[in-house]
Amino acid sequence: MAVLEKLRKWGIWLSIAVALPLLLFIIDPSQVIQTIQSISSKYDVGRIEGKGISYTEFESEVARYSAVFEMLNGASANSEEAQKQVRDLAWNSLLDSRMFIAQANKAGIYVEKDELLGLMGEENTSPVLVQSGIFATENAQFSPDALREFLDQKEVDETGRLSLLWDFLMEQVVSARYHEKYNALMLAADFQNDAEQARMIADNNTVSSVDFVTVPFTYTRDTTVTVSSKEIKDYYKAHKEQFSQPKETRDIEYVVFEVKPSAEDVAAANEAFAALYDEFGTTENVRQFLQRNNSVTTYDELWYKAGELASVNSEIDSWVSANRSGVSPVVRAGDDFMAARIMETAAVPDSVYVRYIVLRGAGARNTADSLVNVLGKRGANFSALAEEFSIDKNSAADGEIGNLGWLTQSALRGSGLQSLLVAPKNKPYAVTNGALSYVLEVTKTTAPVQKKKVAVFHAETVASSETANEAYNKANNLASLSNGKYEDFAAACTSAGHYAHPLTINEGTDTYGTIKRAKAVTRWAFDAKPGTASSIITVDQNYFFVAALKDVHKKGYAPVSQVSSYIENTLYADKAAEKQVAAVRERIEGLTDLQSIADALGTTISHNDEVSFATMSYYGGLDSKFVGAVSGAPENVLTGPVAGNTGVYVFNVSGRTVESHFTEDDAATYHNRFAQLAAYRLMSIMQEGTDTEDNRERFY
Repeated sequence: MAVLEKLRKWGIWLSIAVALPLLLFIIDPSQVIQTIQSISSKYDVGRIEGKGISYTEFESEVARYSAVFEMLNGASANSEEAQKQVRDLAWNSLLDSRMFIAQANKAGIYVEKDELLGLMGEENTSPVLVQSGIFATENAQFSPDALREFLDQKEVDETGRLSLLWDFLMEQVVSARYHEKYNALMLAADFQNDAEQARMIADNNTVSSVDFVTVPFTYTRDTTVTVSSKEIKDYYKAHKEQFSQPKETRDIEYVVFEVKPSAEDVAAANEAFAALYDEFGTTENVRQFLQRNNSVTTYDELWYKAGELASVNSEIDSWVSANRSGVSPVVRAGDDFMAARIMETAAVPDSVYVRYIVLRGAGARNTADSLVNVLGKRGANFSALAEEFSIDKNSAADGEIGNLGWLTQSALRGSGLQSLLVAPKNKPYAVTNGALSYVLEVTKTTAPVQKKKVAVFHAETVASSETANEAYNKANNLASLSNGKYEDFAAACTSAGHYAHPLTINEGTDTYGTIKRAKAVTRWAFDAKPGTASSIITVDQNYFFVAALKDVHKKGYAPVSQVSSYIENTLYADKAAEKQVAAVRERIEGLTDLQSIADALGTTISHNDEVSFATMSYYGGLDSKFVGAVSGAPENVLTGPVAGNTGVYVFNVSGRTVESHFTEDDAATYHNRFAQLAAYRLMSIMQEGTDTEDNRERFY
């Protein structure tokens, strides 16, 4: 009684502490440990060299690399694409530091301190430092002085941001050097000797002329050809590696109900658009109007010529091309509504040749105005003034400082200098943009073309709550009829006429058909048991999924039951081919010329003068097994029947020529391509051999 009272008092944790040792008496302790590891590993982002990387640990790395990303790119890492880049960077850095470098050390590869210092010098600068752009001069050349200045600033930086950036760069420098040395070792080890090279050259330069007859395989199943279960098991044992699955997968079926605007929703959107149409045509601030009314498009002040708005809408483009001003009629685009307003029409060149002087600091605009006055009235030398006053002395197209050269609208977009496209030639003027002031001059242009500035009002039709509820109710009805069971799900789909999409997914699947960001469906499938059906899974508030889990494929070797149909088809094909070879041999027995054989088989003789190993690489080329048989057959000897991939062949090699189009350089290039492929696959091969696994797809 006293013991029981203590258990009640101390609670559930003591109960577990007592129960676990008792459990060890009745089951294998290794199974308990394995179970605990399995449960804990489910919450690991991955495993490197057998050691788990927890979600918390990985997120800490992601936070560190997000800060680095923002410093290097000058932009937030909050977007989905940026976050993916950061997570890849964090994971690859962990792979390098915890697996790759250790494996390289085992191979005798090291990066010493003196070598690392050399990678920060002028002669053998690490590509990491050069490509970062942090230590570059204005002409984008690596500067040791800039590096030293950065290191001095790092020592007095109280925020720690520069130290964080420097530590990251050093990690990348070291990793890049290890990869460079290991890849060089791999490429040097993959040596092609003279005999191998000579054989490759001879094989690729030997071309056979061949006459042949073909009996194509039939697609009708031959019921006399059978495959036993023993044969399937024997094949499985002999080819077990072929059925290794690197990742777990799930076989699911799903029905998706999309929230689409109804006819009533479209009519309401049309009415709302019509109510705003007049204001769109008269408003003085069209940019603000588009923002206020949630237009899909914004006003960018670009110049468009005929045809360039076709990507927006062909009707809009045609109307703009045919008019010089005004507002287009309302255009329906799917369920959406659009209208265009021509803001300005002018003859605008595609390119302008520009020179400029860039000024910064207090009084920059006054200086710019003074320089414009000097250039306009006194005819001063623009290049000389640019050399004296401009903070940009690297722009020197055609050898003159200040010359930017030819610029297009695309190059000027976002610069605040789009006025150059319509500026008069040889007339300098001043512009201020942010902290900088410019003296600009257009000296040459391409032939002006009629272009227009166009504002496009694009109102997207959104489904009403009633429409969304209707889609939800359909999904809910299917989920209710499914009752959590695959069999009921299948029956309900059949009775209601729903098409259940079959799909095999892994933990990284987040796209279902054209629907993206549907990871919620994947997570359900990997948490569910085979034979179960889901409740409603909502994706992006626009799609309601109901899914059913049909089968689970564990990581490792697929069981025979899951691959037996594939093995049976493979063995059947081989047996059927053997049977057809035997049948052909029987029908042509005693025949000694190809024409008699063709007559006996009810076919005709074909001819090809260019049979070589190279013919297999062409799209729609010859049967690869046939090419191999021809390449090894003697000349002027009737050969066959032999089974190819598509039929049975009987042939005669009438002659061979040795050409010279495939050279030693081609052989070396071909060999190096495979060596580089091996180096490319190095990391994945290392991971397979070091108990390393990437499970990030489970979380992101």
